[in-house]
Amino acid sequence: MEKILYAIAVLGILGAAFGAILAVASKIFAVEVDERLPLLKDALPGANCGGCGFAGCQAYAQAVLDGKAAIGACAAGGTEAAKKMSGIMGVEAAEFERKVAMVKCRGQHHSSKGIYKGIQDCRSAMLITANGPSACPTGCLGFGTCVSVCKFEAIHLENGVARVDPDKCTGCMQCVDVCPRKVIVPVTYDADIIIACSNQERGAYTRLYCNVGCVGCHLCERQCEQDAIHVIRNLATIDYTKCVSCGRCAAVCPRHLISDSNLRTDMDAAPI
Repeated sequence: MEKILYAIAVLGILGAAFGAILAVASKIFAVEVDERLPLLKDALPGANCGGCGFAGCQAYAQAVLDGKAAIGACAAGGTEAAKKMSGIMGVEAAEFERKVAMVKCRGQHHSSKGIYKGIQDCRSAMLITANGPSACPTGCLGFGTCVSVCKFEAIHLENGVARVDPDKCTGCMQCVDVCPRKVIVPVTYDADIIIACSNQERGAYTRLYCNVGCVGCHLCERQCEQDAIHVIRNLATIDYTKCVSCGRCAAVCPRHLISDSNLRTDMDAAPI
């Protein structure tokens, strides 16, 4: 009985000693965590979409804390997240311009080279005849790769072409990254004049496969009094720093391609 009690006492003493050693070691080797880190993380939406350029909200919060990232890079959190983070860091609130994705194509009107029955993925379809089954060399392929990566259900297929709901879009631009034809681009949420086309072929060739694509006629360019729209490589392009949203370019476009509507209103296909 004495041996048992002795063994228990020894174990108790050893346990206490090791516990004390571990307690001291934990304090000596402890890594100090800035109390602002959890606050910064809580200010973010927790979407972990990667739109900020970091692996997730935790990584972005740490980068802001370390001075390696600017406040306001969280597209999903927008202005609200930027203000909260600025308050936590004790700096002036960062300016935030909301941007959303836009599909520069109205591809339901263009023809195909043939029937594609492969994997329903735009990147896989691109392997067909080197540039996909679509006769248009730059239009939306319509297999929904962008839809599959959107965590906010902001993009969907409509008549064989991707469409973005700007009110749901957070601007993470994951859809931009996966589009093999780079037909999805970021635009300012409040942009009024939209040119939904990426084609740069000559007008005569464009008319063979698409009845809505830009043909580079220059009518919009000549009509603009602000020098905000120019035809570059056969495609009308808008300089939004000059555009005053007068709509004159949209009124004269013979293809009804230029939309004079706020992005909050979905683009309706105009009669051709």
